[in-house]
Amino acid sequence: MQDSRLHFYKMSGSGNDFIIVDNRGGVVDEGNLSQWIASICRRKLSVGADGVILLEASERADFKWRFFNADGGEAEMCGNGGRCAARLAYLKGIAGPRLSFETKSGVIRAEVIGGRVKLEMPDPTAPELDYPLKVKEETFTVSSITVGVPHVVTWVTDLKTSPVFRMGQAIRSHQRYAPAGTNVNFVEQLDDGAFAIRTYERGVEDETLACGTGSVATALIAAAKGMAASPTVLHTRGGEAIKVYFERSGDDFRSVFLEGEARVIYEGRLWNNDQ
Repeated sequence: MQDSRLHFYKMSGSGNDFIIVDNRGGVVDEGNLSQWIASICRRKLSVGADGVILLEASERADFKWRFFNADGGEAEMCGNGGRCAARLAYLKGIAGPRLSFETKSGVIRAEVIGGRVKLEMPDPTAPELDYPLKVKEETFTVSSITVGVPHVVTWVTDLKTSPVFRMGQAIRSHQRYAPAGTNVNFVEQLDDGAFAIRTYERGVEDETLACGTGSVATALIAAAKGMAASPTVLHTRGGEAIKVYFERSGDDFRSVFLEGEARVIYEGRLWNNDQ
């Protein structure tokens, strides 16, 4: 009897965790895909994850990816997820250590260096710096930029006590960023010039242990404000230090790369409990 249980990998990129499926053979049922993804991302009731990544065949690159947030919605880019996808593709022999893969944001390059991955990011928009945003009768000074997906960055003096969930949720759905909403990063500059960061992620609808695009957005905005240079080091809530590399000319950034670890946690087979 053929085993119909779905083979998957669980990976973590700096604390962002993902379910990854090699879907080059079309093993994932496209019917009710968003609902299925949301169900398997539910912690305690299924595998649990911040998102799902499907690796698929590509005529333009080593492979194509489709990335879905935990709510089942498809997103253009995820830095930490991209690093996990690149390392798994290398480990499975889909690609060599220097590889490229197709995303909704274009073809992305990556390099696998042991357990770490250096990932090219989409060209960002010009940052919008230090504008007032009124949220729940409070006015915040924020900056914003799009790095494949939109991000807001606000600076705080005490990151540990910052109301990341409450204010992140409010800013995420602010009318200024309607209808799609935005990711929200709370950042504290450290004495050594590095940054500590906490992120409320759109689609997950909660704080995560790390956010790759959020780290990139923060580094670029910090550089635009004269607070950082390449490479910029950011310390995530998950405990890892992420590096962001870039070249800058005025408000224009290019050759943006994100580097951090990408860990395989386990592999398994997902049961269909309706059978």
